[in-house]
Parts: sequence; C-alpha cells; structure tokens
Amino acid sequence: MAASELYTKYARVWIPDPEEVWKSAELLKDYKPGDEVLQLRLEEGKDIEYCLDPKTKELPPLRNPDILVGENDLTALSYLHEPAVLHNLKVRFIDSKLIYTYCGIVLVAINPYEQLPIYGEDIINAYSGQNMGDMDPHIFAVAEEAYKQMARDERNQSIIVSGESGAGKTVSAKYAMRYFATVSGSASEANVEEKVLASNPIMESIGNAKTTRNDNSSRFGKYIEIGFDKRYRIIGANMRTYLLEKSRVVFQAEEERNYHIFYQLCASAALPEFKTLRLGNANYFHYTKQGGSAVIDGVDDAKEMVNTRQAFTLLGVSDSYQMGIFRILAGILHLGNVEFASRDSDSCVIPPKHEPLTIFCDLMGVEYEEMAHWLCHRKLATATETYIKPISKLHAINARDALAKHIYANLFNWIVDHVNKALHATVKQHSFIGVLDIYGFETFEINSFEQFCINYANEKLQQQFNMHVFKLEQEEYMKEQIPWTLIDFYDNQPCINLIEAKMGILDLLDEECKMPKGSDDTWAQKLYNTHLNKCALFEKPRMSNKAFIIKHFADKVEYQCEGFLEKNKDTVYEEQFKVLKSSKFKLLPELFQDEEKAISPTSATPSGRVPLSRTAVKPAKARPGQASKEHKKTVGHQFRNSLHLLMETLNATTPHYVRCIKPNDFKFPFTFDEKRAVQQLRACGVLETIRISAAGFPSRWTYQEFFSRYRVLMKQRDVLGDRKQTCKNVLEKLILDKDKYQFGKTKIFFRAGQVAYLEKIRADKLRAACIRIQKTIRGWLMRKKYVRMRKAAITIQRYVRGYQARCYANFLRRTRAAITIQKFQRMYVVRKRYQCMRAATIALQALLRGYMARNKYQMMLREHKSIIIQKHVRGWLARVHYRRTLKAIVYLQCCYRRMMAKRELKKLKIEARSVERYKKLHIGLENKIMQLQRKIDEQNKEYKSLMEKLSNLEITYSTETEKLRSDVERLRMSEEEAKNATNRVLSLQEEIAKLRKELHQTQSEKKTIEEWADKYKHETEQAISELKEQNTLLKTEKEDLNRRIHEQAREITETMEKKLVEETKQLELDLNDERLRYQNLLNEFSRLEERYDDLKDEMNLMVSIPKPGHKRTDSTHSSNESEYTFSSEITEAEDLPVRMEQEPSEKKAPLDMSLFLKLQKRVTELEQEKQSLQDELDRKEEQALRAKAKEEERPPMRGAELEYESLKRQELESENKKLKNELNELQKALTETRSPEVTAPGAPAYRVLLDQLTSVSEELEVRKEEVLILRSQLVSQKEAIQPKNTMTDATILLEDVQKMKDKGEIAQAYIGLKETNRLLESQLQSQKKSHENELESLRGEIQSLKEENNRQQQLLAQNLQLPPEARIEASLQHEITRLTNENLDLMEQLEKQDKTVRKLKKQLKVFAKKIGELEVGQMENISPGQIIDEPIRPVNIPRKEKDFQGMLEYKKEDEQKLVKNLILELKPRGVAVNLIPGLPAYILFMCVRHADYLNDDQKVRSLLTSTINGIKKVLKKRGDDFETVSFWLSNTCRFLHCLKQYSGEEGFMKHNTPRQNEHCLTNFDLAEYRQVLSDLAIQIYQQLVRVLENILQPMIVSGMLEHETIQGVSGVKPTGLRKRTSSIADEGTYTLDSIIRQLNSFHSVMCQHGMDPELIKQVVKQMFYIIGAVTLNNLLLRKDMCSWSKGMQIRYNVSQLEEWLRDKNLMNSGAKETLEPLIQAAQLLQVKKKTDEDAEAICSMCNALTTAQIVKVLNLYTPVNEFEERVLVSFIRTIQMRLRDRKDSPQLLMDAKHIFPVTFPFNPSSLALETIQIPASLGLGFISRV
Repeated sequence: MAASELYTKYARVWIPDPEEVWKSAELLKDYKPGDEVLQLRLEEGKDIEYCLDPKTKELPPLRNPDILVGENDLTALSYLHEPAVLHNLKVRFIDSKLIYTYCGIVLVAINPYEQLPIYGEDIINAYSGQNMGDMDPHIFAVAEEAYKQMARDERNQSIIVSGESGAGKTVSAKYAMRYFATVSGSASEANVEEKVLASNPIMESIGNAKTTRNDNSSRFGKYIEIGFDKRYRIIGANMRTYLLEKSRVVFQAEEERNYHIFYQLCASAALPEFKTLRLGNANYFHYTKQGGSAVIDGVDDAKEMVNTRQAFTLLGVSDSYQMGIFRILAGILHLGNVEFASRDSDSCVIPPKHEPLTIFCDLMGVEYEEMAHWLCHRKLATATETYIKPISKLHAINARDALAKHIYANLFNWIVDHVNKALHATVKQHSFIGVLDIYGFETFEINSFEQFCINYANEKLQQQFNMHVFKLEQEEYMKEQIPWTLIDFYDNQPCINLIEAKMGILDLLDEECKMPKGSDDTWAQKLYNTHLNKCALFEKPRMSNKAFIIKHFADKVEYQCEGFLEKNKDTVYEEQFKVLKSSKFKLLPELFQDEEKAISPTSATPSGRVPLSRTAVKPAKARPGQASKEHKKTVGHQFRNSLHLLMETLNATTPHYVRCIKPNDFKFPFTFDEKRAVQQLRACGVLETIRISAAGFPSRWTYQEFFSRYRVLMKQRDVLGDRKQTCKNVLEKLILDKDKYQFGKTKIFFRAGQVAYLEKIRADKLRAACIRIQKTIRGWLMRKKYVRMRKAAITIQRYVRGYQARCYANFLRRTRAAITIQKFQRMYVVRKRYQCMRAATIALQALLRGYMARNKYQMMLREHKSIIIQKHVRGWLARVHYRRTLKAIVYLQCCYRRMMAKRELKKLKIEARSVERYKKLHIGLENKIMQLQRKIDEQNKEYKSLMEKLSNLEITYSTETEKLRSDVERLRMSEEEAKNATNRVLSLQEEIAKLRKELHQTQSEKKTIEEWADKYKHETEQAISELKEQNTLLKTEKEDLNRRIHEQAREITETMEKKLVEETKQLELDLNDERLRYQNLLNEFSRLEERYDDLKDEMNLMVSIPKPGHKRTDSTHSSNESEYTFSSEITEAEDLPVRMEQEPSEKKAPLDMSLFLKLQKRVTELEQEKQSLQDELDRKEEQALRAKAKEEERPPMRGAELEYESLKRQELESENKKLKNELNELQKALTETRSPEVTAPGAPAYRVLLDQLTSVSEELEVRKEEVLILRSQLVSQKEAIQPKNTMTDATILLEDVQKMKDKGEIAQAYIGLKETNRLLESQLQSQKKSHENELESLRGEIQSLKEENNRQQQLLAQNLQLPPEARIEASLQHEITRLTNENLDLMEQLEKQDKTVRKLKKQLKVFAKKIGELEVGQMENISPGQIIDEPIRPVNIPRKEKDFQGMLEYKKEDEQKLVKNLILELKPRGVAVNLIPGLPAYILFMCVRHADYLNDDQKVRSLLTSTINGIKKVLKKRGDDFETVSFWLSNTCRFLHCLKQYSGEEGFMKHNTPRQNEHCLTNFDLAEYRQVLSDLAIQIYQQLVRVLENILQPMIVSGMLEHETIQGVSGVKPTGLRKRTSSIADEGTYTLDSIIRQLNSFHSVMCQHGMDPELIKQVVKQMFYIIGAVTLNNLLLRKDMCSWSKGMQIRYNVSQLEEWLRDKNLMNSGAKETLEPLIQAAQLLQVKKKTDEDAEAICSMCNALTTAQIVKVLNLYTPVNEFEERVLVSFIRTIQMRLRDRKDSPQLLMDAKHIFPVTFPFNPSSLALETIQIPASLGLGFISRV
C-alpha cells in the first residue's frame, strides 16, 4: 500500500509550527498525487492551506491513532518520526504524570522538578525479578535488566546516563545505585551505597557550580563502578572523574558562579576555626565576584558547608585534613587577588608586602620572596645554559591563574582518591556495573574549549550508541532469519575524524601550542586552511575570523577560538611547582606527590581489567622517568586518551542507556517546553534511534499476538490450526506489497506505517460492524418505540373515550340533580310560607286564649280570697263563744269543790280531838321520829353542803356583785361617753354632709379616673397581649434553644461516643500494631538465629580438626536450647531457673553475668531467711530452757508430746548447722577464684553453686512446712485446752485433774494454759494492729474521698461557669479521665491479686503435700496408747487424690529417642492420613503430665526444651515444604492448647469434663513455656506465610492480570521493542484455575492436619491479602493493564475467589475485605469518568484506595479500542480537589510483604487422654501408658 493512500479525508497530520514545533491538523479532502496544497483544519478550528515543497513533494508526517498515544515504548508507534515522539512524551508527561518512557533500548527520563512517590522500597520490590517489558518504564527496570544480565551472562554492565545540566542525571544515577544496594541482598554492605551518596555533598561542593541553566550544574563527568562478589552482592565501589572545568576557578561568565565550596567557605568565615583563613565576603575575592551572582536563591551556603564537613567526616577525612583542604581553597582565593604592576612591556612586579600574596604564602607555608619572584619571572633552559627571564603583566596573570587551576585540579583529584579509599572493597571483585553520569551535548551563545571537549565526548558516545543499536537490530534480524539489508544510519565517524584524526582539530591545536609564537588567531587560520571547503562538517562564520563551526550529530555549534591555546596548554611554570613542593604545609606537597606517582593509563590493574584514568585532568605517565615530558601533555591530549579508555571500558560491557530531558528552563513542575525538548531529543540520540528503527522493520508482532489483535479481519474459513500459516494467508490478502512485511521464526516484521494501515482496516471493520450493530439495535429500538407508541395511543384513545362517556353521564346526572334541586327548592319555599302563616295563626290564638285565661284566673283568685276572709271571721266568732262558755263552767266547778272541802274539814276536826287518835298517832310517831332523826341528819348534811354551796354562792355573788358594780360604773361611763358621742354624732353628721358633697365630687372624679383607667387598662391589656406574644416568641425561642442545646448535647454525646469508639478502634489498631511489631521482632529473631546457626556451621566446617571434648552434640541439642530453658515456679515467683544436666559433649560456654548476679542475690535472700529461722530457733531454745528449769521442780508432763517437741528442736538445730556448713562451702567456692573456667557451666564451683542452691531451696521449703506444722499444732492445743475451762466440760476437767498425780502436774497444766493465753494475746495484739492499720487506711481513704469531693466541687463550679456545650464536653472528658484512672487502678489491683493467688495456690499445694506426709510419719511413730492418751487433736490436712491415667512414662535416657522418632523423623503425610490430628502434641503432653506427676522439674524442663529445639530443627531442615510447616504449626498450637486446658486455671477449664479436670497439672505452672510455645507458633506461622507466598507469587500476576479468563474481552495493543509477557495462555502459563487449585491444596492440607479453624481463617486472609496486594501493585505499574476490559477480567477473577471462600465457608474470615482495594480499582477502570457526578461517585466508592492510587489508575487508564475515551486531565484534577482533605498514606503501592498479626484463640479438645492409643508405626515402644 502506498503511503499517499493514507492521506484521505479526516486523516490527521503534523505540520511545523514556530511556537509549538509541531501542530496537529486534519485533512479536509483526499490528497491526490500531484497536489501542491493540502486543505487542513487545525485543532482550534482554523482552516489553512499547507503548501508542499515543490522539489521534494514531501507530505507532512501522519499522526498516530489516539489508541497508540501514550504508549510505554516509542517504537510501538505506528508512525515513527519526531512529532509523534514529541507528542507521545508530552501526553505521558503532562496528562499521565509519567516521567519515564522507553525508546527502544533507551530510557527517556524527563525531570518533573517535583518529588514523586515512585522510588520507595515497595517499588523496588515490585520491579525486582521482572522482565524489562513487563512493567512500566522506570530507572529501576533498567537497573534490574543490568543486574539480571550481569548474573545471567557473566558480563560487566554499564548504565550510561546523559543529558543537559539540570536534566536529572545525578538523581537517576543515585536511584540506580540504590536499587543495586537493595536487591543485591547485601544488607550488611548497603553502607557502600550510603557512602557513595554521602560523597555527593563533597563532589557537588567541589565539582558543581551555578550556570545560566542550572543552579547546581555538574562541571565534570563521573563513572562509578559498583563491584559485586560471586554471589552478586555489593562489596565496594570506585569513582572516576572526567574533564573538570578548571577554567571556572579563575573565570565565570555573567550570572554564573565559581564552585560552591568557595562560597561555602566565605559564608562560614565567621566560624572560630576559620579565623586563620582570613576570609571575607565572596564579593571581595576576584575569583568569586566575576559572575555578579554570589548568592543562589533558596540556598544557604553556610548550611551547605556543615553538610560538606559532615560528609568529609563520614568518609573518614580527619579534621586536620579538612582544615588543610580549606587552607588550600582559601589560599586559591587569596592568590586570585594578587595584583601585578607593569615596569615595562616585558616585565612586571608585585607591590612590596602585598597582603593577598602574604596571606597566600602564610596559608601555603612557602616563602614570600620566592613566590613573588617566580610569579613575575620564568626560567629558560637552553642546551648550554639556563637563565631567568621576566614576564609581562598579561603572562604573569595567566601564570597565576594557571597555578590556581592546577592547585584546584590536584586537590580535586586528591579528594576523589580519598573517596575511593573509603569505598574500596577488601574482597576480590567478580563483576561490576558501571554508572556513567556525564554531561550531555552543550551549546551556548559563547562556546569555548570546555564545550568543544564535551561535544567531542558526546560524539564518541553517540557513535558507540549507534553501533550498539545497529548491532542489536542486526542480531534481531539474524535471530528471526530475516534477510539482512544494510540500513543507512547516521555515522558520525567523519566528525570524530575531524576532531581527533591526524591533522585534525586537536592535532593542530597541540601543534600550535608547541609554537613559540603560537596564538589563537594563527591556529584559526591553520584550521581554515586545512579543513575549510575540504570537510563538509567544518564551516567558517561569515562575520568572524576567530571562530569555526562544526556540524555535530545534534546541531551546528560555533566555537570561539579565543582561549583555546591557553586552556589546552594549561601552563604552569616548574619553578612555581618547586616552591609549592618545598612548603612546610604537609598536605600541599602530598598533592603533587600523588601526581608523580600516578599510574600509566596503559598499565593493568590486579583484576586484569583496563581501567580508566582517575580523571582527565590528571596527567597519566607511562614511565616514572618521563615525568617532565609527560607533564607537558596538553589537556586535549589527556582528554582524548581518557576518552579512548572510557570507550574501551564501555565496549567491554553491555551498555544500557538513560537519556535525561530537561522539560523547561524555569524548573516549573510538570511543564513541557516543546522547543527545549526537541532540542535535547535531537542531541541525545533518541530521534536517531527512531530513525534507525524506522529504516527497517520497526513494528514486530508475534504470530499469536497478531492473530489475537486482527482476528476480526479474518473469516471463519481463514482460521487454520496453524497460527503462523493463518497470519501469512491473511497478510497476503491485506497487504499486497510483500516488501512491507517479513515473516520471521516467531514474529512478523512490518515496515513503518503498515501497522497503522492494519489498524485503520481493523477500525473500519469494527466501525462497520458497530454501524451494523447500531443499525440493528436502532431499528429494534424504533420498532419497540413504535409498538410502545401505538399501544400508548390506543390506551390514550380508550381513556379519552372513557373520559367523554364519563363526562356525558356526568351531564345527565347533573341535569337530573338540578331538577331534583328545583323540586325541593320550590317545595321548601311553599312550606316556609305555610309554616309562617300557621305560626302567626297559632300566635294570635295563644295571645287571645292567654288573655281570657288570665281574666278567669283573676276572678277565681278574688273569690278564693273572699272565702278565706269569711272563714277566718267565722272562726274568730266561734272561738270567742267557746272561751266564754268554758270560763263559766270552771267557775261553777270551783264553787262546788269549795263547799265539799269545807264539809270534810269539819269531820277531820272532830276526829282529831279524840284519845285513841293520839295513841295511834303516838305509835306511828316513834317510827316517824326515828325517820325524822335520820332525815334531820341527812338534812344537816345537806345543810352543811348547802351552806358550803351558799358560802360559795355568796362568794360568787359578791364577785358577781363586784362585777355588776363595775359594769354599772362602766355603763355609767359609757352613758357619759354616749352623751359625748351624741354630740360627736351631730358634728359627724355635719361632716358627713360635707363628705357627701365631697363624695359626689369624688365620684365625678372617679368616673373620669375610671374612664382613664379603662383606657389605661385597655392599653395595658394591649401591651400585655403584646408582651405575651413576645413572651410566647421568647418561649418558643427558648424552647428552640433548649432543643438545640439538647440536640447539641446529644450530638456531643454521640460525637464523644464516636470518639470513644474511634479511640477503642485506635487502641485495637495499636494493639495489632504492637502485636505486629512483636511478631516482626520474633521474625527478626528467628532470622538472626538461623543466621547464627549458618555462621556456626560455616565455622565448624572451617575448623578441620575438632578439639577433644568439643564435638557437636546430637541435632536435638542445638544452640537454641539455652535460650528456651525456663524454670517452673514451685514455691515463689522469683525462683531461679536452673538447668541441672550438662552434657559432657556440649561445648562449654562462659557463665552469663546476669545469671551469676541473680544467683548471688538469691543466696543473700536465703541467708536472710536462714538468719530469721535461726532467731526463731534461739527463741524456742530459750523457752525450752525456761520450761526445763521449771520441769526440774516438778515431774514431767505429757512425756510423748514433750519428747516429740524436743526431737523437733534437735532436728532443727542439726539442720541449722547443716545449712551453715553448706553456705560456708558455697561462699568458699565462690570466693576462691573468679576465672571464667571456674564459673563456667560444669566447673566445680558452678556445680557446687547449683547443688547448694537446690539443697538450700529444698531445706527452706522443709523448714517452712515444719514451722507451719508447729504453728498449727499450737493452735490446735489452744483450741483443745480452752473448752476445758468452761462449765459444760466440767467432767472432762475433773477426769483430767484426777489423772494428774500431784500439784506439779496442775502447775504444768496452768503453765500450758498461760502459754496458750499468751499466744492468744499475741494473736489479739496482731489483730489489733491489723485493725488499727485498716482503720488508718480507712481514714486515709476518707481523707482522699474528701479531697476528691472538694476537687469534684471545684470542677463543678468551674463547669457551671462554662457555656452548656463546653460544660457537657468538660464533664464527659472528666468522666472519661476518672473511669480510665479507676480502670487502671483496678487492673493493677487485679494483677497483684492474681499474682498473690497464684503464689498462695502453689504454696498451699506444696504445704498440703508436705504436711500430709509428715502426718503419716507422725502417726506411724506414735504408739496406740499415746494416741489414746493424747487429749489434743492432731493436724489433719487432707491430701488430694490423683488419677494416674492419661499419662505416658519414659526413661530419661529415652528422651532423645522420643524427640527423634516423634519430631525429627516423622513424615507429615503418613500421620495426617492414618492417625488422628495432633497426635504428636497429645503424646508430648501426656509425657509432660507424667513428669509433672513425678514432680520432676528437670525432666519437664528437658522434655519441653528438646521438643522446642526439635521442632525448630525440623522446620529449618524442611522449612520450604508447606505440609511440614502446616503440620508442625497445627501440632504446636494443639500442644499449647493442651498446656492451657490442663493448667488448672479456671479460665481454661470451663469446657472440660470432670474427667479432664482430674488430669490437670498438679505441681508445675508452665505459663512461661506457654509463652515460648506461643512465640514458636508465631515464628512457624510467619514461615508458613513465606512458604505460601513463594508458591503463590509466580502465579498471581499471570493468573489474575495477564490471563484472559473471559476470552475475547481484552484486546492486544501494538507493543514496542520490549515485548510484554503474552496474555494468551500457553502450556506453562499460570491461570486463575492454577491459583484456585493451589488454594484448595493449601486448605485441604491444613484441614487434614487438624489446624484450628480460626487459624485457617487467618492463613486464608493472609493469602488473599498477598493476592490482592501483588495484583494491585502490578496494576499500578502497568499502563497496558489499566483498561475497561481488564477491569472486567479482574472483577470476574475476584468473584471466582469469593465463590471459593463461600464453598469453604470462609466468608467471615476477613479475606474478602483484603481484596477490597483491588475490587475498587477494577470498578474504577469500569465506571464513567466524565462529569462531576462521576467524580463524586468515584470518591465515595474508592474509600479503600489512597489518593495516589486513584490518581495513578486514572492517569494510567488506556483505551484498548478507539471507541473508548481517555480520562481528561480536568477530571483528574477534580478528583484530586475532592480528595485533598482525605488523610491517607502517600505511598503508592501496597506492602505485599505485610503479615497480619496472628492470634491463637484457645480451642480446647474434647478428646480424653486416657483413650489415646500409640500406633506401633511411630516406633515409640519404649513409652508405656500409666
């Protein structure tokens, strides 16, 4: 296909532009051959006409498809030309923030002028071991490629870093060296890289300066060789420098500076140690003020001086040497201020006592007169004589400057030599990687000798680069068996010949320098005569006769001839050298001695390599005898020789190229200046690489990739089983010109533009397919829309018709309703009228009838009243008549009765006169007299009473009379007053009249006042109503405020609760961090332990003849044994751990000093306890003596008891003496000698110490038990004797008294009671003291509570002054603080109580056991009679019965055999399949149980130590086997759980059966060993994680990212020279199924081994974290993986992993959460990325990703097809703005090496120990069940 056919309508091209270099445009119509003008439209919409060159008819370069823009490798571009390269670099740099890009074998690095998080150790680990094309471009990828090729090909490597000043060469070289130091595995040697980096401040201060383009420009080149040993670990480094710009010492251009060190010295001149240098401001010295820019913005020269001095110190340069360096530098500055005065045209003189020269001579230690003389004179030697000649002022100034330059150059070389000495390796170097940091091509307005040398070096490097590229191309073609045709590439050999060949520029320069009258002008004329018009690369400027132009590979450069000869000669007079060599300052001659001893460039180093000279400025000598001759070599000659040696070194290595680009001259971050970039791309050879690649077949595809990419262009019948033949057939149809492609063995080679043509065909095919799909879908959508519209229309019609019908029905209904309403309305009107008439009629009738009724009622009322009057009159008349009649009748009755009474009276008078009557009366009178006498008496009594009453009444009467008199008087007075009152009444009546008048007036006023009051009341009511309204408003506001306050309080409470929750979470995180740090320390400890074992093994191998008695023991007794030897606590927590057994074959080690001090401390404590026991025994003896003296006076009492006590005393005395003797022996053994041999383990003194301490501990326990027994017996005596003194036990007392023979026994009994009373009294005193102490403590508590109360009141008062919000917050804070303090106090008390309880439990166990044994012994010794006669109850402490089942017994000598058979030689597969899980752990625990039952501390300790060491050894031996590690992790955890389950602690016995509780350990607390086993389990877990990580690591990237689980979703894009790993599954490629199969294998193995379910969950969580972290890290470092289709693949793969978790019931393990960052990254690849809503959704969705990761994914997002859209830069900025407040880690990659802290939850076993059977296959026949 012709290239012109691609210039069709809408094709995009690049056209030149003066501002942007290249500008994009679009064709408006097809190009036809012969057209002279192209119709174009620019991107901004402007239409232009582009005229073609009439001669060449060259068309503008085509633009690559958007899908190819931003590729990692520029050679992947379909169109390889300058605008495509520039645009690709700009897009990657500006839009994607990617600073690295491949261009074939070159890494292009653009300086971002910003710190980027892409150089951390995580990035290094990600690139380590990866192929160069599999990861995104990076300096680490180049370094990894060099390191890998060095190890694989056994060939030295070179990394050539070049670029302009300020492009970032030094930084790139630094990161490359950091990579080597990290991946070489030489952690102990990593300080070499640190020293190289530490040399940077020194080299920058003496070799860097400010230029117009860079404030820190390197003015020399350096080549750093990093040496490696045979294991490819860094062992040393060596630095070589090239072409120091010496002229800068004496001259600086405008706005430039001298070397930094001079300004640092001037800035530090005020320091005391620099006073002798007599320095001042930099503007004072001639050598530092010429540029006029002595200060750099943002740079503190004084601070930089501190860094320089620290670097000198770090590299081993002493302070005296440092001051010597600074003296020389200060002397150079003063030398520059030396002035000359002309005497005539040929001579000059220095003024006498010239201060600058005086200071220079003082600093240099030379004579003033000699130096002043030889600065103005020179010595000329002829064949016959020597004479001194004066020189002119100009020559003297030049000689002064040359001397300053030479001194500085030698000082520079001396410093470099000392840096190399600090970096020198002591081990032989096997290979090296060289890093060349050299200046790039330079062109300034004025170019001099330095730029000429720099560009000459770049010509040589470019030639070597071109040849290497050409060679690689040729190798690729030969490898693929492609016909090799010579590619025409730019060869710069003519330019190099022009410079260095015979009669070249350098030869002519050297020749002119030898001429006595040589000058720059004559040299220029020679150049014109020799090369002008004869060499096409040499030109002469039109307007100058002192300049020349050379056409370099990068650009034309015009050089000014002025100064070339002087700089090339670098003349320094020999006499001046002699003066300096005679200096008293020892450092100065040393500089020139080093120069004389310099080795020849042609001599070989001991390693056999041809080295470069240390620096180009240092003359190299072939023979020592030619010193004077070699000294006269010119700078150009030296530089040419060193450059040849450099090229030889580079040619002997495999080169790797890094080209650094400076994006702008203003150091703006991520700002791209196209002009400057193109300039550097042309200069650094990148475009030449592109041109060479484009000249042949730049695009290369494997057959599989071509098939996958262009399968859409094939029909089904074209697809064959042979992929290669299929591709051939298709290509022959697609591209008719067979010269446009070639078929290789594994690849298809395309010429430039053919891939774009294929992409165009593919895009057209896809576009046609899309159109067809769109047509079909749109038709289907339209049909669906039509059906939907028709259905909707029918529905609308139905509803409209229904609506109309409903409206008509409504009308009919309303009409009918209207008629009904009218009917009822009319009826209502008529009815109302009728009702009105009826009501009026009824009203009239009622009025009339009422009137008639009232008249009738009045008439009836009058009649009724008249009847009543008549009735009363008639009644009165009748009553009057009745009263008259009754009065007359009564009168008549009275008259008649009077007459009858008179008659009766007469008769009675007659009878009274008769005697009989008297007699009768007399008889009756006696009786009556008596009656009367009695009556008289009664009456007398009554009289007396009445008299009393009368007297009382009289008294009362008198009082009443008095009262009445007083009343009368008062009434009289009141009468008078009444009279007066009447008078006053009259006056008052008058006043009342007046008052009434006033009242009327007042009433009138009152009315007015009332009216005003009503008005005021109304107004007041209005005001009150308003106030009420305001009050209601205020109430509402108050309620609102209260509500807000409550809400704020609630919010504050919620926030505080949230804070508490967050603090709790933070504490949990801190706990996890602490646990992680602890486990990391364990990991580091195990690593160091393994390292120690390895070193020990190496030392043993190095020792040929082992010494007698120092052989290594069996494998079970490793050096770790002593590290895990602990003692079980028996009686007290501070008991000393002691190992009793010492193997004779084990190598003796010196005694640990800390152990010795602990033993001494323990001995002191035992002595104190012995002393207290001695005092107690003395008191007992005194008591016994007193008792004995009393017993002599009376017969013995209770012989058996006294005999027993005397025996006990004797026994105590003997034991006391024994203790004294043993302690004396111990002190003697310890004080005899202090040599290590004596105190070493196994030595006599050591054994004596251990034996004595053990025996002392045992005896101390026996003494404590005996004291306890004696005290208990004394208490029992007290309890037995006290009841005998009571009334209830009188008979017992009598019997006891009868048993006593005489009064002596009674006295003895009395004495016993007295002693008992004393004992009780002492106990009461102790209780009293304890109560007093408690009382004092309670008082203290009360005082503290009072203080707390006062403090609370103060806080309450303070809080009340605060606002409500602050008050709530303060109260909450105070409450939190109080609760925290209380919690801490309670925890501390709880810990103390736990310790005390544990200690007392242990003591109680031992005491109970010992007392029980003593009781048995006592019962055996006492006779039955004594038992009967004993009145005191003996001490009875029941002994715990033990169950002897569920234990295994073995002999001590079989311990090693047990460990060997059960641990070292056990095969996990057989055990896991055939036996119960955890069987070894159960067996070991049952053995421990038996040793615990025997109370054998040594056996328990030895068994546990051997077990731990055995597990360690088997893991060290087979630590790479997952099954072995899993098996022993499971058994270690089970062993740990058994120790907890049967420890006897209540917390671990909740789930035990009663039988299991009987199996608990009885004698030993193995808590310390539980901690050791827990640490061992952590180490095994970490080793398990490392094993599974090593197994999974190769599978993850291939299975999760590269393999297409869903075939056909991902498309293969064109790639460049560095091919990536294919995503098409080959036979050896890992897939997702491989990962899942491996996970199934891991899970089944762990389940077979009986691992705890919680532990399995933690392992699975760790595995999934590794999968997610590695996948995400590779995704973040691979631009080709960041696409929509790859996101779908990742989500599918993650769903498969989640399905696996569901199948295994592990969804609650937390494993899914570890994949959340990967899931969100995949979602981020698939979501829309356009609008602000999308940005908000992304920010809320990606909460598990950091901001750096989100931005990185968006920057890397690459469309695979043209139909996808790129992410706009503005959208990424929006994301960054939204996430700017998010506080997360700036780290880009996840830590794939992170291991979650592991926990081992207690998991008790339900298996009964007594049911466990030991299979014969284990070979444990020597163990027996108990």
